[in-house]
Amino acid sequence: MFPPYLTETEIRRQVRNALEEDIGDGDLTARLIDEAESAQAEIICREPAVLCGTAWVDEAFRQFDDSVEIVWHVADSDHLTVNQHLCTLSGPARSLLTVERTALNFLQTLSGTATLTRAYVDAVAATDVKILDTRKTLPGLRLAQKYAVLCGGGHNHRIGLFDAILIKENHIMAAGSISEAVRQARTLSHDRILLEVEVETLQELHEALAAGVERILLDNMDNEMLQEAVATTGGRAELEASGGVTLQTVRAIAETGVDYISVGELTKNLRAIDLSMRFSSG
Repeated sequence: MFPPYLTETEIRRQVRNALEEDIGDGDLTARLIDEAESAQAEIICREPAVLCGTAWVDEAFRQFDDSVEIVWHVADSDHLTVNQHLCTLSGPARSLLTVERTALNFLQTLSGTATLTRAYVDAVAATDVKILDTRKTLPGLRLAQKYAVLCGGGHNHRIGLFDAILIKENHIMAAGSISEAVRQARTLSHDRILLEVEVETLQELHEALAAGVERILLDNMDNEMLQEAVATTGGRAELEASGGVTLQTVRAIAETGVDYISVGELTKNLRAIDLSMRFSSG
């Protein structure tokens, strides 16, 4: 089940663009293969991972050659092991070869996001903290990566600039103060829109609390300051820690008592999972 923001139309668009980018006027190398030849192949995972992206693989082959049959042995969000076979593909050999790279690019990239997210989620296990993504995504793949974060057990922050208000340093400077920025924001939005303010000091935290905002982003605060911010807030607002978060530091940040930790690395610095497609007999 996809989240509301990720539609079949969006997946088709992403796949169409990727196929056009790769194939162009045609796959010259695939012409070495007799067009009447059929083949069977397996997609294999070469390292432990969390799977994401099966719909993109299905759509890539569907758009290029809907005679290709795919049987999945796993599903999105599943934990994968080394050398695990993910699916079996059957159809024209040329089609399998032509779509191979586009299909694997989606699968290994989105699985990379899901896998890294799961590592962060596991690192804060037994705390009440939720791991959030950010808008630091690969151009054109934001909605896919946001979905991959969900597959890894994380949570989505705002999807874009249109579905929440996050008042940051430059907004505050332009408005003149936190309270004035919040006042203006409330005239432009309604109660269903998340209103969040970024603060860098405890003084700014007090200003945001006085303005009555529902969530406050604590930017680049050390753990001691985070603990003080939690004590000062006393449950009057949700608190989100952000800035310089790593797998080595996330647990200690979670133990300060914040409600959320946002991690740009989930979608910005990801490493694609090692996958391969191999032809098999029969």
